[in-house]
Amino acid sequence: MVGTAKAVRSLIWPRGMEKIETLRSFPPYGSMSGSSSSDSCPTCRGIGRLPRGQEDQLVAVIPCNDVRLKPRRTKLYVCVSMVVCLLLCCLILFLLFPRSVTLTPVSVLSVTVYFSPDAVKMHIANRINITNTNYIPVQVDEFNVQSLVLGTVVGKTKICNMSSVPTRSRESYNFQNDLLITDKGLVSYCKLDSIKIHTLFLEMQMTMNISYFSHTEQLSLDTFEYIDCGNNSTIPHPMA
Repeated sequence: MVGTAKAVRSLIWPRGMEKIETLRSFPPYGSMSGSSSSDSCPTCRGIGRLPRGQEDQLVAVIPCNDVRLKPRRTKLYVCVSMVVCLLLCCLILFLLFPRSVTLTPVSVLSVTVYFSPDAVKMHIANRINITNTNYIPVQVDEFNVQSLVLGTVVGKTKICNMSSVPTRSRESYNFQNDLLITDKGLVSYCKLDSIKIHTLFLEMQMTMNISYFSHTEQLSLDTFEYIDCGNNSTIPHPMA
């Protein structure tokens, strides 16, 4: 019976007329009421059906008055996101901004003097402070000290890979400095028995290489100490 009905309908309605009647039941492409004139749908090619196998290539047409195109509180969400991003950027810059690292001398811990026929040897123990005001640790790569007496270099000290200075802290380091005085006048002065205190003004030129944030920086400090070169057991004293 179904086949007979289809055959009768095909005799009454030709294929062309059936296609026209099918298209009339759909509103024109781009129209909501079907009254305005427009072009045929380019996706379905005017037949009112979707081509098989092309579902992933289809484009949906949404009316301009669709509420999905106008989400609520859009401006509020955008402003909140911008404020949060700005606060995060300011916080990161505040924490990662490079700050100063200072090197300061503290005191002479001890001085040991050794006499030889033509020279005076001294073994000096010093203490220095390294202050790190950054919010990240600072690595001390190299520390150099050059000692001078009356403009003459009498000793050099080099220390590598001391340690790191923690965040926002101060670390004290002790280092040894060996001096050798060969000047005849200074040797005679240090060995003179008529003088109780044989004071020498020692100039120390310190340089320290530090690294943080893949950045290398050099600190320098010139300081003066007074030492007694006439006794083998100089009493430790604070720096002047």
